[in-house]
Amino acid sequence: MKALTYTSYGLPDVFKIKDVPKPSPEDRDVLVRVHATTVNRTDCGITSACYVVSRLFSGLLVPKKNIPGTDFAGTVCAVGKDVSDFCVGDRVFGFHDEGLSSHAAYLTISEGSGIGHIPQGIDFAVAAASLEGAHYAYNFLKKVDLGKGQKVLVHGATGAIGSAITQFLVDRGVDVTATCRTQHIQAIKDLGVTRVIDYTTTDFTQEDAKYNHICDAVGKSSYRQCRPLLSDGGTYTSSELGSYGANIWLAVLAPLLAPLTRNTKVVFPLPTDVKGSIMYISEKLTDKSFVPLIDRCYQFADIIDAYRYVHSGQKVGNVVITYTQ
Repeated sequence: MKALTYTSYGLPDVFKIKDVPKPSPEDRDVLVRVHATTVNRTDCGITSACYVVSRLFSGLLVPKKNIPGTDFAGTVCAVGKDVSDFCVGDRVFGFHDEGLSSHAAYLTISEGSGIGHIPQGIDFAVAAASLEGAHYAYNFLKKVDLGKGQKVLVHGATGAIGSAITQFLVDRGVDVTATCRTQHIQAIKDLGVTRVIDYTTTDFTQEDAKYNHICDAVGKSSYRQCRPLLSDGGTYTSSELGSYGANIWLAVLAPLLAPLTRNTKVVFPLPTDVKGSIMYISEKLTDKSFVPLIDRCYQFADIIDAYRYVHSGQKVGNVVITYTQ
């Protein structure tokens, strides 16, 4: 089968498309023919090792897995003898942020891990684009108590995480202010937000508004910059660790810092509940309250170009890879 491979960390020049053996499912595994996947920030972080912490699971010096890819949508073509939840022919999708080797024609995944049935009426490209960003968005929201009428600012609403969390919040009746570039203002308005800030012309951190929660979906701000915008007891989350891992330390020290910060705090959720994410995403796809934002679609033969584009930092929403088999 064809697969994208790499043997050392680095930028997209380390990749090669090769013929590799087709995997075989073990007793509790599902063999999936991949119809669509994405190239996302997680993939780029793992393969370039720009997130040093990722080496703890991906390999300290060289990658343990030589085929990248963290999400997929496809068809079950074989199952292990102990599999009970999936059958040959099922349309399935799944995600794991430590890697699934999904940038290949086939993959195997345990039925007990991050895999679920694709909702009826959802095509493979949309299903694949519904996973990585939405998974992180859902896990962020699980850690903060936000409901109807509360005010939230989402910084970077056109990214995979930002566009997903914006839609999840709007569906809850939250008053959402979102930031984006000039050319994407209408697209973000169409998501149902209350207000859009063009971050190319306006620094949102210099405004006088107050928010119950600020979510930096692109990791380009800091708690120190955003704290004046938080109402008493407000929370801040970011999709990045922050300078020198500051967001982790600030989350841990939040109870001690509370008297000095008007009870505002950093929340740094660990996005571990992939099964819960897939169930939640399936519900939102089914009731049409969530539609993933798709920027570009590439054929698998052009997947290295897709990596180059995502590394450029210019993507909007999701970059989808489709397979012609």
